[in-house]
Amino acid sequence: MVDLPIGAAAQRDARSQRLERLRRAIAEKGALHLKDAAQLLNVSEMTVRRDLAASDAALVCLGGHVVNAAAPSAAKYTLEQEIDQHTHDKRLACRAAVASLQDGDTIFIDCGTTMQSLAEALPEGMSLSVICYSMNVAALVTRRPATQLMLMGGLYHPSSQSFSSEEGLSYLRKLGINKAFISAGGVHANRGASCSNFHETAVKQAAIATAIESILVADASKLDSLKPAFFADLHAFSRIIIGGAVSREHRKPFKHLPVEYVTRTD
Repeated sequence: MVDLPIGAAAQRDARSQRLERLRRAIAEKGALHLKDAAQLLNVSEMTVRRDLAASDAALVCLGGHVVNAAAPSAAKYTLEQEIDQHTHDKRLACRAAVASLQDGDTIFIDCGTTMQSLAEALPEGMSLSVICYSMNVAALVTRRPATQLMLMGGLYHPSSQSFSSEEGLSYLRKLGINKAFISAGGVHANRGASCSNFHETAVKQAAIATAIESILVADASKLDSLKPAFFADLHAFSRIIIGGAVSREHRKPFKHLPVEYVTRTD
């Protein structure tokens, strides 16, 4: 057995105690919002995320909730669960992202609730061609009279109201895309961009590879978070737009990346 330094051993013990308290709370309630978990343990939300990332336990953070992934009743990521989470910050990021659009652009819009906000933020009257693979984004784009919609089909996934198929990927790779707007459930400085649904990764990767410019759009709660389905290194994006307040400490790991922090609208 390797002896740990006293400081490291103390940190390990403190983390084990926090995880045990979380286990008991989740066994009683089934799921715990990340903010409530932080208050229970008297630590920051970032510390809770780091505890979970460093642990071999089945506890994970999904959709802003800490759950036991091994439990049959574990909360799963769904579009409905995410729809009201961090809405203001998502809108801040999306408004900044679409400000770079030009008339006649062909754009790819990813799936998820952040991309729903992006579709709502598209400049009125601008002539665009939009490629997407989710029902919620498509429904908004069809209301735009000056926009041509290209919807990728395939197997329907209710969790994110999106489609997936080899035919859809082949179709996507043949298109000329000026800008790809990509969403992520996790934006980690070392582990890259990740999401909760594995069927989305191939679509995201194809869009990033095809587009002239790829833009990652997320709210501040996604920073330093890691989801199970990795899809891209952060260097794959020409811009990373984060909506909401982020402390100087939490910005440090991303200082070498093209990250833009948006805290207000002009």
